[in-house]
Amino acid sequence: MKTRKIITLLLIVLVLTACSKTKLEGNMVLLNQDREEVTFPQAKPTLFFFMTTYT
Repeated sequence: MKTRKIITLLLIVLVLTACSKTKLEGNMVLLNQDREEVTFPQAKPTLFFFMTTYT
């Protein structure tokens, strides 16, 4: 039963991946802690870490 659930989950992920866009359109802009805009390049894959703090 567990194997059947895993296979079903993988098939759903595969279908959702196939239906998505191949590339993001436009730039990805986030705000840093100083409220300055940070733009990520779209030409090559970028890895960034998102960290939060609780106040």
